[in-house]
Amino acid sequence: MTDAITLPQRCGRLAIVGQPNVGKSTLLNALIGQKLSITSRKAQTTRHQLQGIRTEGEAQLIFVDTPGFQTRHANALNRTLNRTVTAVLGGVDAVLFVVQAGRFDLADAKVLDLLDPGTPTLLVANKLDKVHRRADLLPWLRDMQSRFDFVHLVPMSAKRVPDIQRLLELCTPLLPEQPWLFEADDLTDRSERFLASEMVREKLFRLTGDELPYTSTVVIDEFKLDGVMRRIAATIVVEREGHKGMVIGAGGERLKRIGTEARQELERLFDGKVFLQLWVKVRSGWHDSEARVRSFGYE
Repeated sequence: MTDAITLPQRCGRLAIVGQPNVGKSTLLNALIGQKLSITSRKAQTTRHQLQGIRTEGEAQLIFVDTPGFQTRHANALNRTLNRTVTAVLGGVDAVLFVVQAGRFDLADAKVLDLLDPGTPTLLVANKLDKVHRRADLLPWLRDMQSRFDFVHLVPMSAKRVPDIQRLLELCTPLLPEQPWLFEADDLTDRSERFLASEMVREKLFRLTGDELPYTSTVVIDEFKLDGVMRRIAATIVVEREGHKGMVIGAGGERLKRIGTEARQELERLFDGKVFLQLWVKVRSGWHDSEARVRSFGYE
């Protein structure tokens, strides 16, 4: 009787990069099977490096969500976010370069220029469901392959489970053989405090739409575990007094709704009760001050 073959453990980091609004955060959430990264239509919703962990069989895939690379505005916040992208690319085992299927513009090209040809890179042609003429996709894929030596071309939709499973199968052989860095049931390296600030910011962006400029943020003032209850106090920071009124809304109704939806999301995420208090403060020019950007937790 022969001994069973034990496969070696694999573990590695894979950066998810692309211009804003190509679906990077939605892709991360689908790959992990859990909502970790916030999403909205507003550009630059993702502002931090966020590691999502998927352990399957002997492989542990650590996906690193990054801010959309900003090419239009050069304020302190965007310079910081772009530094985050370039720093991540310097320390990963593979890259998922995400574009909208059938499209490639100057902003995509600037992200592509950041990639190291020596790092295995997959072209993730996301939002395949938006391509109306599939016959146009093959010449577009050939053109993309001529621009960079991609190890795989992956037309897909992050909303389709079979597409996500196929992407996981393509990524796994790219990981080095080494012990796992996290426990098998870990989903992220980020704290509950960080996730709380992100969920509030998502509801802020979603419920204010285009009224509120993206130069708003959320700071957690207090995060305490009281028995089974998490007590969270947070401040929404805006640029102008007029923005404060937009967030609060008539009779405080919009701020109340932001708090209610954020609390419900956090209770699902933490699988427990949450008491959430929100305030709104004005800090003019914070997004163009390197010191203030750092003080608000942007690295």
